[in-house]
Amino acid sequence: MSSLKFLMFFSFLSISSYLISFVAAVDPTYVFHFCANATFPRDSTFRSNLNLLLSSLPYDASRRNAFSNGFLNATAGQDPDKVYGLFLCSGDQTSSSCQDCVNFATKDLSQRCPEANEAIIWYNECFLRYSNLSFFSTMQTKPSIWVRNTGNATDPVKFDKLVGSLMNEIATQAVNNTKTFATKKENFTTFQTLYSLAQCTPDLSSRDCDLCLRAAIAGLQNCCSGSVGATNLLPSCHIRYEVYQFYNEDAAPSSPTPVLPSPPPPGSATRPKGKSGISSTTIIAIVAPIAVCAVLITAGFCFLKRGAKKKSNAVPEENANNDITTLKSLQFDLRTIEEATNRFSTDNKLGEGGFGEVYKGVLPNGQQIAVKRLSKTSGQGAEEFKNEVVLVAKLQHRNLVRLHGFCLEGEEKILVYEFVPNKSLDYFLYDPEKQGNLDWSKRYKIIGGLARGILYLHEDSRLRIIHRDLKSSNILLDGDMNPKISDFGMAKIFGVDQTQGNTSRIVGTFGYMSPEYAMHGHFSVKSDVYSFGVLVLEIITGKKNSNFCPTDGAEDFLSYAWKHWRDGTPMELLDSTFTNSYSRNEVIQCIHMGLLCVQEDPAERPSMATVVQTLNNYSVTLPSPQQPAFFLGSQTERNMPIEKSASKSEPKSVDEALITEVYPR
Repeated sequence: MSSLKFLMFFSFLSISSYLISFVAAVDPTYVFHFCANATFPRDSTFRSNLNLLLSSLPYDASRRNAFSNGFLNATAGQDPDKVYGLFLCSGDQTSSSCQDCVNFATKDLSQRCPEANEAIIWYNECFLRYSNLSFFSTMQTKPSIWVRNTGNATDPVKFDKLVGSLMNEIATQAVNNTKTFATKKENFTTFQTLYSLAQCTPDLSSRDCDLCLRAAIAGLQNCCSGSVGATNLLPSCHIRYEVYQFYNEDAAPSSPTPVLPSPPPPGSATRPKGKSGISSTTIIAIVAPIAVCAVLITAGFCFLKRGAKKKSNAVPEENANNDITTLKSLQFDLRTIEEATNRFSTDNKLGEGGFGEVYKGVLPNGQQIAVKRLSKTSGQGAEEFKNEVVLVAKLQHRNLVRLHGFCLEGEEKILVYEFVPNKSLDYFLYDPEKQGNLDWSKRYKIIGGLARGILYLHEDSRLRIIHRDLKSSNILLDGDMNPKISDFGMAKIFGVDQTQGNTSRIVGTFGYMSPEYAMHGHFSVKSDVYSFGVLVLEIITGKKNSNFCPTDGAEDFLSYAWKHWRDGTPMELLDSTFTNSYSRNEVIQCIHMGLLCVQEDPAERPSMATVVQTLNNYSVTLPSPQQPAFFLGSQTERNMPIEKSASKSEPKSVDEALITEVYPR
């Protein structure tokens, strides 16, 4: 019996270790990035120094054990081309998750700000920053990025009072902590708890850390009164509160626990007559391990039972047997794939996505294929791979990419799709030289094809499927420029009567996520409708939502579209490459529909059936859209000035602060 207990104990530890390592492999949650207007030539010495800094930062951090501390600053090169950089991981992250975030950030920031001489990128797990000017040990409050939860408190006056009190307490707690990090929670009602987090870069003095956090608190009070959650991100500190637990409570230092007085010294060593000679210390030493083992074994049973239950509920019962073993007819051997792609030759490489590389191949019968080779280090593991195979193999629609088969050998996970010759929508849409290939008739056809494809997923296929990652790079174009939706690795299957789901793991692309999904993990068919609305507006304007430059008084892409609709100038949204060969009614109809799809309230968004009906019938009357209300605030100074002296660094007052509302992208 004892052997069985130990076996179960070690099995439980093994499963837990596997899950922890799997979660750690997930990409960090992107929040915002800032690129200064000042740039440098691509072939400059500064570029070489920056590349050296970003590539060596994870290595230096590992060698200097900085991931355990969650902080490191470093330099590369000499003046005047010297580069200064640092990273800071949230105090609730493990050294492993910190390292994963920093490794990801060094690559991500290079892509998002390829030529900026100063830049910052924030994730929930860490942030990374570099500059051509020294900012070490210098407190900065600009740029300031605030993110607001769209939910509102039922009693905003009482709630704001608790937020103010909690923010002041946690700021003091963070200043006095050696890691300048703190978390704290307070009960708002019997059923609702308020969680908070504050952190400064550890190179700041206590005074500057306090000043930075007070400035962050002032920014939240100005932007987010009555909101049930908000974040303010500054270069030197950040602060956040939510009505759900957003941090790892086990790893995070919480509010101090009162120290209990030491027990009085034991009395005489003599024992009462007639009692056993075994001391209480010995009894505790025997009982405690047994109790711990019992708890772990019970937890192991519960964990395995829960996992089995989740697995059985992942798909409708009628599809429970649809796993890889039933798809043998679609399975390719690795040798065939290698021959088709010339051993994954770079000459055959079509592109690279979030989960791996895509190659063009030719089968022995002459059929052209697209081979998606999943990266061994990607976040998509065996379950996501299986998910995509099972899903896509059953989907048959002209506006969905067709799966020919798969390969699963050793560490290789490969998907074999039909070859779509014209690459993806973003290849044409955002390239000034290729935009001309997409006249209005083609764009209108793409919008209609996307709508029909999504409607098929939501209502007409055997399963109700939520894609969860609809974006321009996942829309492929065939030889006739017909759109085909691809990449179902993040898709979810719904039961026949299921209308919405929840998840604690947010996946997808930030600019296309609906507010209820990005903030709370709630997803439904209306989440895909929101993504479709963003795509429609991108197709009309030829602009990419994540690369939008503030213009015409609008700070972000969606507010730009809304402003022109509100002001009665919707046609100014139309891509400038168009001539007069377009239908004004079609353009206005699509803008109207796109704005309806990005409404804050999912109930106010149309269904895809309504969208398809509208595209086929000009007489359909649409309701008036409201302003998109998913806020991401930005309090930025575009030149990102560096404050030279800590003694001169003072937090800006509310009156001096420049508050601008920016929607998330």
